[in-house]
Amino acid sequence: MQKTKFIRQNVFPILAAFIWGTAFVAQSVSTDFVQPFTFNAARFSVAFVFTLGLAALFRARRKRDFGEQAKPRPHYRRELLLSGLCCGAALTLGTNLQQRGLETTTSGKAGFITALYIVIVPILGIFLKKKVRKEIWASVALAVAGLYFLCIREGFSVSEGDFFMFLCSLCFSAHILMIDYFTGKVDGVELSCAQFLVVSVFSAIGMLAGEQPSWEALRLCVWPILYVGIFSSGVAYTLQILAQRDSNPTVVSLLLSLEAVFAALAGALLLGDRMSGREYFGCGLMLTAVVLAQIPSRAEKALSAGEPDKTAVLSAEENEQPPARED
Repeated sequence: MQKTKFIRQNVFPILAAFIWGTAFVAQSVSTDFVQPFTFNAARFSVAFVFTLGLAALFRARRKRDFGEQAKPRPHYRRELLLSGLCCGAALTLGTNLQQRGLETTTSGKAGFITALYIVIVPILGIFLKKKVRKEIWASVALAVAGLYFLCIREGFSVSEGDFFMFLCSLCFSAHILMIDYFTGKVDGVELSCAQFLVVSVFSAIGMLAGEQPSWEALRLCVWPILYVGIFSSGVAYTLQILAQRDSNPTVVSLLLSLEAVFAALAGALLLGDRMSGREYFGCGLMLTAVVLAQIPSRAEKALSAGEPDKTAVLSAEENEQPPARED
């Protein structure tokens, strides 16, 4: 049980970050052919079909294994609809602002500004009464410094694209916190499927209202769209939701920020980009931040060891995430 929980809370977000980092090239290439809403309408339509198949498969397996007990509880569909609308709206804004920003800013600055959600998430969490350990704040500071050394090379002058990226970071922060709220109420794969449907519909509306979609342009981007739709969207966002089922959203956001490290390493290995000592130093700071965030607190050590430390137990209970409810 503990091993499964560790994999879900740590391996899943790192794997999601790896997929997002390696998919960054596909997103950048697509900006030469299609506009943001068109790209995301196609991308998330693919993701919706992919996760719809997964959701149907898992539901059939639950029905086979548990019979009548596998039926959704009352009001489940309403909760799924609400969670899909909320998470989908935040994801729609975030992904389209990101795609728009990539047109007018460098990839390094885009990666740095987008990953500022590692700072925004714990700050917003304060207003939601989510406590963050001082070790986590230290990890956040280290990660921001690492991102700067990794991503910023030519100084930091603010452009229109940078502004779009900052708005994108705000939306992704809201998305992470919304998932933290809803993931214990609905099935993770079904939530992923619902939010992708919302993003594809909203993006299609934006495409028809303000862009000139072309079948020829989409044909030229078919492989980037399929790759980003299936892996970066269908797989990675679902892994994020499953990881946040009973995890601290700040720690998950730190693990997800490794996307910038994987993007730099993928560029060096696959595209022949050369990494400077400054960039390697940034990677080292980020990895240190992730390791520091994984060090358990005194309360967590006491609980895992079964020690009757009343102060530690009370502290852990205050920070405990609500248990996941079965559908």
